[in-house]
Amino acid sequence: MITFMRVDEKAAHDTAAPNPAALTTSLLIAIILAAANLRGGITGVGPLLPTVEHATGLSETWGGLLVTLPLLTFASTSPLAGRAARRYGAPRVLALSLPVLAAGLVIRSLPGITFLFGGTVVIAAAIAVGNVLLPPIVRATVPKARVGQVTSLYVTAMGLVAAISSGVSVPLADVLPGGWRTALGCWALLAVLAIPAWLPHLSRDEPPNQNATPHTADVPDRAPSLWRSALAWQVSLFMGLQSLGFYSTISWLPSIVHDHGTSAATAGWELFLFQAVGLLASVTLPLLTRRSPDQRLLAATASALTAAGFALLAVAPGLAVVTCILTGFGGGATLVLALTFQGQRAAQGPQAAALAAMAQSVGYLVAAIGPLLLGALHGFTGGWAVPLTLLAVLAAVQAVVGIGAGRDLTVTSAPPDSPTTPSR
Repeated sequence: MITFMRVDEKAAHDTAAPNPAALTTSLLIAIILAAANLRGGITGVGPLLPTVEHATGLSETWGGLLVTLPLLTFASTSPLAGRAARRYGAPRVLALSLPVLAAGLVIRSLPGITFLFGGTVVIAAAIAVGNVLLPPIVRATVPKARVGQVTSLYVTAMGLVAAISSGVSVPLADVLPGGWRTALGCWALLAVLAIPAWLPHLSRDEPPNQNATPHTADVPDRAPSLWRSALAWQVSLFMGLQSLGFYSTISWLPSIVHDHGTSAATAGWELFLFQAVGLLASVTLPLLTRRSPDQRLLAATASALTAAGFALLAVAPGLAVVTCILTGFGGGATLVLALTFQGQRAAQGPQAAALAAMAQSVGYLVAAIGPLLLGALHGFTGGWAVPLTLLAVLAAVQAVVGIGAGRDLTVTSAPPDSPTTPSR
């Protein structure tokens, strides 16, 4: 049974993770390098999508599937990542995902449609492991007082590399031998660089099912069921809707502005601007949320900015730079809020991992609809006004969902014989 409780009333009972005495420099570097690999291999595809479609003969529908495939893989792989971590230890599983990611990036760059799609699946599966395991690893290995700082750092690293990947993908394709294939495959070097950073931390990981230590991630043996909780669903849908908007923008913004006369290189830099503004929002938002566990107003406002940006692009594509600023700030803020909800709305460590797995599995399944639907609608209508209007409407729905997910409540498992009532 599921019940709600006030965060401040139950803080004393939060057994989220051990409280290590210090955060080592090597661990911080390992966390940041892992985070740096969680988007760059995907965000570089959008600016190159017209080139990829032209070179391979893919239709817009198949191009939409190519950019949607990572999200479908995220949704299906996220639960498996948690199970593997419970059996082998989260740091080991995360470390193993890095060479798999490097291999996927190389496979995707090989000639042939099979390698293009197959490599994309491998890349996305490896990234899904990091998406699910990095937050509980941070919570279990970082002193409690510094979890927020480290989370902000790794989100910043993730966003910075994603923005750089978007901005330089077309210029790299123009100068590197092998063109777009090499431009997409070169990010394997970053994954290889992150591998040795995790090696010192693997030997300290305790065997599965033992008591948690500072180097055992916060992944439960028996995760509580949250599927009947309205709050858990609100957190998951907020994660899904903000991801839908982000990945739809990453996938199609370059094509949208290119269709209105913008060069491919300029389109890539406009996508860079979108992510750079989002990065600025992700850095500044923790300053606003640090003292306020109730984030309803922030969630609604950031979602409204995103909706306004999509609506503006639908009616005035020449103002794409303004759109990038609006959607970038709104998207960056809602990303931080979505990750924050997954931790703050769970009262205990095992529930944080369970809620993160649910939010990312459901969320990426919702997000997967976006790029594919936008591509199909564009092909059907011959323009971008209808797809962008739909994104604006969904961002408005996200604002409503954010009001529910941003409440100062937690969701926890109640004893079977206790009533399910909100605590006051």
